[in-house]
Amino acid sequence: MKVKENYVNVIPMKEIRSTDDLLFPFPIYNELRAQDDIRYDETRKCWDLFRYADIQSVLKQPKVFSSQRGRSTSKTSILTMDPPKHTKMRALVNKAFTPKAIKQLEEKIKDLTHDLLKQVRDQRTFDIVQDLAAPLPVMIIAELLGAEVKDRELIKKHSDALVAGAKDESKEAIQAVVDMQKRAEEELSDYFSRLIEKRKETPADDLISLLIQAEIDGERLTENELLGFCILLLVAGNETTTNLITNAVRLLTEKPDIAESVRHDPSLIPQLTEETLRYYPPVQAIGRIAAEDVEIAGSRIEKGDYLISWIASANRDERKFDDPDTFRLDRKSNPHMSFGFGIHFCLGAPLARLESNIALEILLRAFKEITSAADRLKPIQSTFVFGVKEFPVQVTCF
Repeated sequence: MKVKENYVNVIPMKEIRSTDDLLFPFPIYNELRAQDDIRYDETRKCWDLFRYADIQSVLKQPKVFSSQRGRSTSKTSILTMDPPKHTKMRALVNKAFTPKAIKQLEEKIKDLTHDLLKQVRDQRTFDIVQDLAAPLPVMIIAELLGAEVKDRELIKKHSDALVAGAKDESKEAIQAVVDMQKRAEEELSDYFSRLIEKRKETPADDLISLLIQAEIDGERLTENELLGFCILLLVAGNETTTNLITNAVRLLTEKPDIAESVRHDPSLIPQLTEETLRYYPPVQAIGRIAAEDVEIAGSRIEKGDYLISWIASANRDERKFDDPDTFRLDRKSNPHMSFGFGIHFCLGAPLARLESNIALEILLRAFKEITSAADRLKPIQSTFVFGVKEFPVQVTCF
């Protein structure tokens, strides 16, 4: 069984296995960061980085720390490219994420949010994930790509599978996840292959049609590159935003004083989104592979070694943030790395922020009280994603 290259992607750290730890791993990150700035995990065959400065250094040096790491997917993706090709591909996709393009989606996001909440408004309880946080970004990214909104459940199912992690380091658990990710990639590839063929015959005003017509250095994108783009944008476009919105609502139920402040002053919602990104980051870690021998914090990293930059730890590094374990709406400086750093900084970050801000504002206007209705939350089983599978809430209308 060839699972070595997937260890980093699917095996959780030994320190974070229990449900409680998966739901709130931050004290563990604090302990690990206090023990060592960097450590090698023999089981996962990778280096773990916990300090903000070290992680920032890694992410801003793409020539030294390459994105072309081992992954379960075989499709070419901008996420795993290095310059100069990454620079050209990024410039191409940026056309769909300009401030003007994002602004044009604002009314659509508002309408969809109102429609989704209208369906549950008369219910005393509903699930934030299934009824709002999951369908909203999937419908937006589906529209951007040109996919059918009716296919959102299929899209969401396979997208979730691609970020799943194993429950433990057993061969059976690892293989089960690897097989599931392979099936998900095949299903999405088939789906987008059909859509690409349709757009070649009948172009539309969507991102897939733009990518089909685009050229880099006089050459059209290959089928693999097109599929890689579609799958990446799909996963990145909905997983991060779903967890951002859900994590923000979770936080509001855990900290009623914050909810009260934001409800009385909606202008604080962007700060709510930003501090949620730092405090409860939708993505916990970013992987790289050393392109040459290098030293980090006194440790010798050999060419070919895997490195995992723990963003969730960096976001609470006391050397970078004042009072890092406290959620503060009035935080003056908030240079969190939840959208990455450097050339791979998430190009969809403005869209994710916009969706979160709109969804939270409409949600808080619709209900005067939102409380958790969960007996016990179920964490997403993933090494890189931080969120919950479902989040039932009880609401009171105005």
